[in-house]
Order: sequence, then C-alpha cells, then structure tokens
Amino acid sequence: MYHKEKSIQLKSSASALYNNLSVLRIGPRSLTHFTVVHANVVNMVSASWDGLNYSHRQLQSKEGNVATSSSLILQAAWCVLPARELLVLTSQKGIQMYESDGSIMVYWHALDSPETPTAAQSGLATCFVLSFSITGVSSGSLLVFDVPSKGSNITLSEMLEEHKEPLTDLGSECSGSQEFIADLVSADDSGLLCVWKSGDDFQLLNKIPGFEVTCSSVKLWKGIVAAGYGTGQIRLYEAITGILHAEINAHARWIYSLDIAPFTGLLLSAAEDSLVRVWHLTLTPETNSVEIEHMYNECVTDTQICGAKFCDGDGYAFAVTGYDLSEIIRYTQA
Repeated sequence: MYHKEKSIQLKSSASALYNNLSVLRIGPRSLTHFTVVHANVVNMVSASWDGLNYSHRQLQSKEGNVATSSSLILQAAWCVLPARELLVLTSQKGIQMYESDGSIMVYWHALDSPETPTAAQSGLATCFVLSFSITGVSSGSLLVFDVPSKGSNITLSEMLEEHKEPLTDLGSECSGSQEFIADLVSADDSGLLCVWKSGDDFQLLNKIPGFEVTCSSVKLWKGIVAAGYGTGQIRLYEAITGILHAEINAHARWIYSLDIAPFTGLLLSAAEDSLVRVWHLTLTPETNSVEIEHMYNECVTDTQICGAKFCDGDGYAFAVTGYDLSEIIRYTQA
C-alpha cells in the first residue's frame, strides 16, 4: 500500500516527546513544511513534493525580548486558522507564535508557573478552533488565544480549568464540517478526555474518564474521538455521548502519535514498538456505528517512534520521526 521514499535529513535529532512531528501542506503537490523538536531548538524543513529540494531553518527557544533561552521546547505545531497560519512553540517558560515560515515571532506569552523538566512528556499541546489558538499546559489549564487575521494583537481570551493533570494533547474537528457540535477535545496524563464547543465562551460538553491510563494522542473527526493510550490501545468514542464504539489492542507498547486523513477517514498510529499502522474508519449514521479496519503496517526497525503525520488530507503519504534520529522518514502510496 505504501513504499518508502528518500528520507529528509535534519540538522539535529528528535527528542522523545509525544507527537514530535508537525506537518503543514502549502498548496496541492507543491511545498510541505515539517517541524521536529530537539531540546531547545525546533528543526524546520521545507520540502518540495518530489523530495528534490529542501530548505532548513532552526528556531531557538526564546523568552520575551531575550534572543535565546536554554528552556526546553516541548512542542511545535502549526495552527491553521481561517485567515492565517501560525507556528506555535511551547516551552518550559512560555508560548511563542511565529508566522508560518518561522521568519517573524509575532507573540510571546510567559507562563505564570514555568514548566519543569518532568513535564516534558506530558504538559503542553497546541491546536486551533475557528479564530482561536488553544494551548494546554502541565497545570491542566487550557489557554485560549484570540488571533486576528493579521498583525500581532493576539490576546489571551479565556482559561479553561477542567483538567487537574498535565495536558498531553488537543484535537480540533478535522473534517471541516460545521454540522458537528463538538469541535475540540483535550486529553491529560490521567487519560481524561474533555469535549468542548468553541465560541466567545467555550462550553464543556462531555467528560470521558480515562481510568488512570495516560492518553498521549487524540484526534476528533466527524464527531468521533480517536484516542491513543500508554497501554497501546486505541479507543473510538462518540464525542457528545461518550459511547465507546471500538477498542483495539493496536500496539504492544506506548502509543506516541495518532493522525487522521480527514477526506478518507484513514487513521495513522505509531508507538514505541517501532510499528506504524494505518487503519480505515467507516461511519454509518443510520445505525450510529463506527467500524475500524486494519489496512497497513510498517516496522521502522530499531526506532522508538515519537511522531507520525499524514502529509495530505487523503492519506496519500505520511512521515515518521524517531528518538535520536536525524531524519524524517517518508512513505507514499504505491
């Protein structure tokens, strides 16, 4: 189903962080941006679709007007808002927002309580809903930033305090449809999932218990929550009701990353067991059922996988990062 392409070299290796790969596609089959975190540096690579041309940029952790900082970066992610795209870096000391190419830092937000090194695995996550950029921190708080269509007048508009454990991941509704009430899900170190509806005031719609098992990666697609856990399991929940539609023993070890191709319903999972698997989700609204089918798996030998993302909305290609690897491994459909 997929075959391996030429790898993309990085300036430095990947840290062992959940979801340590972010992908932004610029135009159909033209340019793809990748980011991978290493300590206090973000490796950013822009690659042509054919893999022949690359450009590299490294962004360092900063603190306000200080040029560089030694504080660890815990995640780098693109927020694709209706009117603009931002690259958001979350570190032990604060949150940095850049223009999508990493050229200009447009906003800095200092955290009241700096993140500790023990929060490096579970503590920070970023996603977007409508015109909001949302970042979760190790205190369990969700910080909601209102982002204008241009300029640097970004404001902290709301703090959501439902979680009591460090945030691990956030997922926004990726189908692009406006028919689903829930448009944000947050996950924490205890496995608790909170389902939200965005707006001028964010509304908590549901809380799905995690039974004290860390949820390390979560996605929201067509009203269905896909959650990956430290047990190696994937669970599919109905976001509004919390009904469990499926539970799969997907991996032998800790899941580090999930992703969904919104146009096709392909689900990508990657874990410490060196396996990357592709699944297909099928929704049947008439019977309110969800089916999951295993489609493909790839063993990345001797690699502790820490990031995996589809490179397009159809799932035609995906990319993988591994702890201490100085490359991004790419696969495309045969």
